[in-house]
Amino acid sequence: MPAPPAAQPVLHIDPTRNWVTGARQISSPNCDDRPAAADISLVVIHGISLPPRQYGGPYIDQLFTNNLDPAAHAYFAEIAALRVSSHLCVDRRGTVTQYVPLARRAWHAGKSTFRGRSACNDFSIGIEMEGCDDEAYCDVQYQVGAALVAELMHAWPAIGPDCIVRHSDIAPGRKTDPGPAFDWERFRAAVAAGRKA
Repeated sequence: MPAPPAAQPVLHIDPTRNWVTGARQISSPNCDDRPAAADISLVVIHGISLPPRQYGGPYIDQLFTNNLDPAAHAYFAEIAALRVSSHLCVDRRGTVTQYVPLARRAWHAGKSTFRGRSACNDFSIGIEMEGCDDEAYCDVQYQVGAALVAELMHAWPAIGPDCIVRHSDIAPGRKTDPGPAFDWERFRAAVAAGRKA
């Protein structure tokens, strides 16, 4: 049985537009400066579970901070040496964790293209949803994730409604997340409603 939702956080981008108030803060070393600091115009939604289809452990934090023990699970031997991160993660209880300051470049998208522009990490904010391609995501994740995206769109007006994409949209054939179990139309509708609130 899944854990009950956490108290829904009040999310707000602070005046420096680097950190999200209401989020847990765990700094990842896997980031660097953007080529153009003001060029933030895309939000990429991902799906992640470590180990696959298991939820609630410390392993996402460990992966993004280069502390994942390759002996802890057979799958971890394949990924422990990766140097990856995301700006934010929304877990199954609706808790938000921030790993990288929003003004910096997180290493989440990999080889990717959006509207003819490659290297989407340069100009995007990455949000992980704890889940997998073929298992339903939680109601609270849609609520919290949409509120988070609405805040980002307010802070960076260049992020329009058509600049919110799935990882699979910018890396087709290479990535499938957040997968068909993530109700994309529901999420986009919740973002739109949040922007009007």
